[in-house]
Amino acid sequence: MAYDYDKLYGKTPNALGPPTSLFVAFFDRFDRQDTRVLDVGCGQGRDALFIARKGHRVLGVDIAANGIRDLSDAATQENLPIEGVVADIATYRPDGMFDVILIDRTLHMLPLPTRHAVLAKLLDCVGENGWLLIADEASNIKGFVAVISAHEANWITELSQRGYLFLRRS
Repeated sequence: MAYDYDKLYGKTPNALGPPTSLFVAFFDRFDRQDTRVLDVGCGQGRDALFIARKGHRVLGVDIAANGIRDLSDAATQENLPIEGVVADIATYRPDGMFDVILIDRTLHMLPLPTRHAVLAKLLDCVGENGWLLIADEASNIKGFVAVISAHEANWITELSQRGYLFLRRS
């Protein structure tokens, strides 16, 4: 981890601020209920918490133990259906399938070959008609599109704009 997010989270509540606005807009329009969502690189849960408040079950994964601690504490206080896992996403393999996988500014922290390998692995965990939501450095999106294009499933691009890529598996 190039930046010590665990240290940041240990000292600063809600260190990364509010949820990402395009993710909020997506879930405000999302017409499914009680879905299973994987938040990759969830930190303290800025996205995971609002998603769970909307009635979805969230699995948040992050390498920063302090982030997962804060996420879990908030989920417990609000009785939200969130499970937090401390793990390195480069080697982590989630169990089962997800209706939505959200990756908010996480992949760019990995070296290029690992970044693409992690994305390829996660594609296999998106269920039929499920969603992949990515926010990352704009310069990385073209490489992500290449990884997704090589995947065996059909993917429909629903949003592609500077630094964001939202796809649905069909």
